[in-house]
This record gives sequence, structure tokens and C-alpha cells, in this order.
Amino acid sequence: MEQVLGLRCTICGAEYAPDEVEYVCPRHGDDGTLDVVYDYEQIRQRFLPEKLAGHPARSIWRYLPLLPVDAGTAARLTAGTVLGSVGWTPLYPAPRLAGDLGLGRLWVKDDGRQPTASFKDRASAIAVCKAQELGYGVVTTASTGNAAAALAGMCAGVGQANVIFLPRTAPQAKIAQLLVFGSQVLLVDGTYDDAFELCLRAAPEFGWYSRNTGYNPYMSEGKKTASYEICEQLTAAASSRGEPESQAPWTAPDVVVVPVGDGCIIGGVHKGFQDLLALGWIERMPRLVGVQAAGSSPLVDAWERGLEGWEMQPVEAHSLADSIVAGLPRDRIKALRAVRHSGGAFLRVTDDQIVAAIPALARGCGVFAEPAAAASYAGLREAVKLGLIHAGEEVVILATGSGLKDVATAIKSVGQPAVVAPDLDAVRRALNLQSGE
Repeated sequence: MEQVLGLRCTICGAEYAPDEVEYVCPRHGDDGTLDVVYDYEQIRQRFLPEKLAGHPARSIWRYLPLLPVDAGTAARLTAGTVLGSVGWTPLYPAPRLAGDLGLGRLWVKDDGRQPTASFKDRASAIAVCKAQELGYGVVTTASTGNAAAALAGMCAGVGQANVIFLPRTAPQAKIAQLLVFGSQVLLVDGTYDDAFELCLRAAPEFGWYSRNTGYNPYMSEGKKTASYEICEQLTAAASSRGEPESQAPWTAPDVVVVPVGDGCIIGGVHKGFQDLLALGWIERMPRLVGVQAAGSSPLVDAWERGLEGWEMQPVEAHSLADSIVAGLPRDRIKALRAVRHSGGAFLRVTDDQIVAAIPALARGCGVFAEPAAAASYAGLREAVKLGLIHAGEEVVILATGSGLKDVATAIKSVGQPAVVAPDLDAVRRALNLQSGE
């Protein structure tokens, strides 16, 4: 892991050796989130983008020199296990949706195709590697569902014990995943924030490794791999169209739209693009647009008011998009930095807009997204309306979880199907067809 120079506090800039602190800056307690600092010069000398074209791994592990894990541990845990198939999700073109919005090109990064059907597999794979590398017997996390399911699935793949804290209101489909994977599940009689705080107290008390977003600095490092994939896949698509090559090895989009709850995904996506800029693999930073549900939008409020992450206070949060509900986003410092440094924006969308986006996205490009994932498309439409994204720009939206995670809301978005008697006349009446059609 010689490519990692250390860990840097996002508040005061203090730097620590990788083995000096484990989670947060001791000067700021739980708010002192850390960045992983890399030796880009060393990485640049031995890791070239041209070599990736023939790389056998179609997963996050193709980028191992840019990940903070021991190579031997990663090789052992990914060989023939579910960890080895995390990442390299499809990047679908969506020309009909692009045409409706006046965009140059629109792409949908479908992370509902991950092993446990959400983006969170990227971070959880790193968490399991770090836990085994450091010799922990149990890994724990708090979640609204997807991070927990991701951790449970990754742990099941390698026989790693784990304990999961969820609010008791978590969707049954997500709870079912955890139980099937064999996790110890504790439903907390309270909010997600209550579950998070309880998990933070339990981990040191019982000697468990914490996978918690916005607390464990290595979780952003798993999530940043989506940015690598986007640029590598866009470059391949441009090459197949015969477009002239740019001075940089890879192509970056103009804008990336990200659904935001705790803020770890957008912070990780920003870190990925920062890595590529530092290596000289892309020429510019895409603008990052963070989308929050109107009932859970503390980061939008902070961005509008010019607040720093450490100045934010908890709010009462609610939305049917459970995966992006957070009263006090845990990775708020990195999330605000991502939007501000990239020249992007935060915006709100209503639950009605989110529900409407589920069938619109599915019918427009064939991607079935859960509410939180569909929020990115709802946010894209709102961003175009507000003039935050301009005609002709190339845009990527992240679809962060499968619609099968929340079938009840999917049905709500389209209504119930017709019920017919088992005869052709009934079919004609239901479909308003004339005889002979």
C-alpha cells in the first residue's frame, strides 16, 4: 500500500500516517472526516491508462494501484468471490431522453447491476478488504438499507461476520436481503441518524470494524471508482464513433448528476475525478450536481446559505426515497466541497417528481431505478429547467440502485395492471381494440 502517503483532515488539514489514526481526525471527533492522500508521481510512473484496455478484471480491481488496500489481501478475497465482480457497471446511452431535454449526449450509469443491486457495493468491497487486512472479526454499519445489503453480501461472499443497524422503517425488501445473507440485524426504534449514532458507539465498545459512511475515510475510495469507469467507458465510446482523440488519455463528461443523502457518493465521485486530473488522464473536472429529496435537503440549504459542513445542524428528514434520507449528512464536508470545487450545484426535487421519474427513466432507456436512483433523473430535468445544465452538454446521471429494492413505490408510479377474463373479447375491451385488430 506504498501508494498511500497518509490521511488529511478535511477541516484543519492535519496529516497523519495511515497507521496513526483509523477513522477521523482526533482534533475534531466524529466530524473530522479524512481524505486519503496518494503518491500520484509514483502511481503515474507505473500505472498507465493504455494498459487498462487489455486488463482482464472487469471490476473496480482493475484500478488497484489507486485503491488503499493491500494487493495480497485484495487478490485473496476477490478470487472467485462476489467481491471480484463489484464495479464495471454499464454506461448506457439515452438518446431519446437527451433529445427531450436538448442535451448533446446523455448517459445512465446503472449501478443497479451491482451484485447486491446498488452503488454501495463499491464501498463495502473496500470495507471488507480493510477489515480483513487489519484483522477484525466483525464489521458493522448503519444504513437505510443499501449500504447494509452491500456489506452483508460482500461479507457473505468471504465468510466475514457482520452486524447491521437499520431504522425499523427500512423497506422489507432491503431487510430481507440482510437476513438472507446471514447478517446479525438490529432494527433501531428511531431514525437513520439514531441508528448511525448507536453503531458509532457500538463499534469501539465491542471491537468491530466500522464501515460507516462519512466516518471511515476508505469508503469514498471505493465509490470514486465510478468516476474512473465513466471516463474510461466514455473514451471507448468516443473511439468507436471515430472521434478525434484529445490531449488527455481519457474523456470526461461536462456534468455528472448524483442523488445525495449522506453525501459520500458525490464526495467519492469528486475524489475520482480529482485523481484523474492529478494523473493527467482527463483535462477538466466535470460539474457535479447533487440532488436531494425536498423533505431531506440539508445540503441544498447549506449550499444556498454558504455554510460549511461543520456549521450544519440536524433537521427532521423524510422522503419516500429512503436511501437518500439523512437529517445530518455524515459526509457533508466532502459533499459540499465536491459541488463547490467543481462549479456545480445542489437542488431539491419533490417526492412526486421522483415517483414520476421512475417510469420515465425506465421507458426512456430501459433502466429500472429505485426512488433514490430515479432522483438523479428528476434532478436532471429540474437542472435543465433552471438553466444549470445547458443545451448540447454531455451529461451522466448515476442510477444508484435497482427498482426491485422498492417495488411498492414502482407500482405507485404506474398503477395496477388491467385484470381480464381468459377470453379474447376481454383482451379487446381492455386494449380498446376493434375486431380483427
